[in-house]
Amino acid sequence: MTTQPYSTALVTGASSGIGAATVRRLRELGLEVHAVARDKERLDKLAAETGCIVHAASVADLDAMGAIFKEHEIDILINNAGQSRTGNITNTTEEDIDGLVDINLRAVLQLTRLALPGMIARDRGHIVNITSIAGHYAFAGGNTVYHATKAGVHSLSQQLRCDLFGKNIRVTEISPARVQTEVFGRLIGNMEEAQRRFFDEYDSLLPEDLANSIAFAITAPQRMNVSFMEVLPTMQVVGGLNFAKKPAKS
Repeated sequence: MTTQPYSTALVTGASSGIGAATVRRLRELGLEVHAVARDKERLDKLAAETGCIVHAASVADLDAMGAIFKEHEIDILINNAGQSRTGNITNTTEEDIDGLVDINLRAVLQLTRLALPGMIARDRGHIVNITSIAGHYAFAGGNTVYHATKAGVHSLSQQLRCDLFGKNIRVTEISPARVQTEVFGRLIGNMEEAQRRFFDEYDSLLPEDLANSIAFAITAPQRMNVSFMEVLPTMQVVGGLNFAKKPAKS
């Protein structure tokens, strides 16, 4: 059973990975769950399994997203949809920048803007933003634009708590390290190679771990706001100190 006063949730990026695991977990809690993603076939399978309500659309489609909030009272918004790319700012493309900003940052801002009027009017609600350790730490091999978009959502999460001061609306940011999802396969174009390179020899987080983290935050007593949660594999650390050698003198 769910903890009142929440009864409905909207999960973006719901067709696989963290999103799909979150839909399953929230349905276990008794919530009506609206699942948003572009892959209708996967969404339909998830609906058959869980009873969620599907919306096959991109989070960048503001008409489609606006219609959801107009037709349904959404108590919990899970901003999970995201994209990544290989490379960094020195070799990225205009299309890569626009794509990452559109999905990872602009869509989160727009969905939050759409969700808040109803939450404020009802004086209840919870916004959960899934970011990444990439939004807090710089490390070699990370995509610069991806890091910047996740840092933007981190800042949004902090500012929202100021904007909503005095209201019964909670804001939670959950920042995971490596999670075993299809994102890595899409990055390098081969899921089997991604499995071998990133997961076979490591105990990475599973999508269910993040779904349980979300469930913990939203079922906490209303007096308690889990404002920030950094979730790491036990065997992974963040940060590090690298020192480049001087070039050899000719």
